[in-house]
Amino acid sequence: MTRLAQTAGLNDIQREILSTVRDFVDKEIIPVATQLEHRDEYPTEIVEGLKELGLFGLMIPEEYGGLGESLLTYALCVEEIARGWMSVSGIINTHFIVAYMLKQHGTQEQKDTFLPRMALGEVRGAFSMSEPALGSDVSAISSKGVKDGDEYVLNGQKMWLTNGGTSTLVAVLCRSDEGHPEGTAPHKSMTTFLIEKEPGFGGVRPGLTIPGKIDKMGYKGVDTTELIMDDLRIPANRVLGGTTGRGFYQMMDGVEVGRVNVAARGCGVAQRAFELGVSYAQQRHTFGKPIAQHQAIQFKLAEMATKVEAAHAMMVNAARKKDSGERNDLEAGMAKYLASEYCKEVVEDAFRIHGGYGFSKEYEIERLYREAPMLLIGEGTAEIQKMIIGRRLLEEYRFQG
Repeated sequence: MTRLAQTAGLNDIQREILSTVRDFVDKEIIPVATQLEHRDEYPTEIVEGLKELGLFGLMIPEEYGGLGESLLTYALCVEEIARGWMSVSGIINTHFIVAYMLKQHGTQEQKDTFLPRMALGEVRGAFSMSEPALGSDVSAISSKGVKDGDEYVLNGQKMWLTNGGTSTLVAVLCRSDEGHPEGTAPHKSMTTFLIEKEPGFGGVRPGLTIPGKIDKMGYKGVDTTELIMDDLRIPANRVLGGTTGRGFYQMMDGVEVGRVNVAARGCGVAQRAFELGVSYAQQRHTFGKPIAQHQAIQFKLAEMATKVEAAHAMMVNAARKKDSGERNDLEAGMAKYLASEYCKEVVEDAFRIHGGYGFSKEYEIERLYREAPMLLIGEGTAEIQKMIIGRRLLEEYRFQG
């Protein structure tokens, strides 16, 4: 284990899981990540390895065939996986947000149907809130589900769907005015629908199309797509929790888990960037000595390591707060904001340490430099996090004059 980003208070099972994941990352992910990323190739063998390790069931309760581990354990595993290749952590994240939402909000029938197969990785989850025209304004969702007998008919276009092609179960947030009179607040007239589909692209079931992968600057390998619903019919028992109008709260609960995950990804990428920077600084010589012996580089390494430590501590705190059953939107927002910003800065510093070689695709830091910006956007931009943090602080420190 590295000296940086250690976590106190872990039990023997947690330490064993993390050791196993770290070995897998070092042996199975890091050696092939850059090659696969340059080809934008889905990491099939890596995913199969994660399934064998049981990681698709990490947070799913034991009664459904999972390992029943905490959000903290999951976040620390994500940190290790992102250290190897951030795209792999994205494949797991969307799966677990859906599994978490099912565990917390699903009907018993929905849990019995999906969670055992999700624990094995046989059913792979994805979730979708965003649309082409709304960005972070979730209240402006226009996709709609209309009741028709024992079914709902869904229409609309969703955007930025991670695992859009490879998933077989998608949790989609739509507007559903049925039972909610005109004038109802937008967030009270939204419903999460569970859509089963075939993996792949194009028409994956009648009324549902998954166009091809979106070509991205970084975060390659994992498939990011649109999702188009055109009179898509699903049974009424595929409303998450069985009741309409609760979708916004269900999704926000899932996003809190997602923000801890993005913070963990930022920590993992930053750790890898530091490892690459400190290693290169001891190998590269200028003016007769390794550049690590120049004070300017030592200052840079000191700043990078401090940021890695600070981000890790905030991520761990946010995960533990959620595990305790307490509201953690403040802590998750802070952790996501700090970890993503620090990740960008640490990666850039490692890039600078590499000098001209950092611009070469032969060096791993070039890949990290393109991957880090996604974390500034995923699960809410820095500006959204600041809004959440500011509002919660005003709740906690309300002026009593």
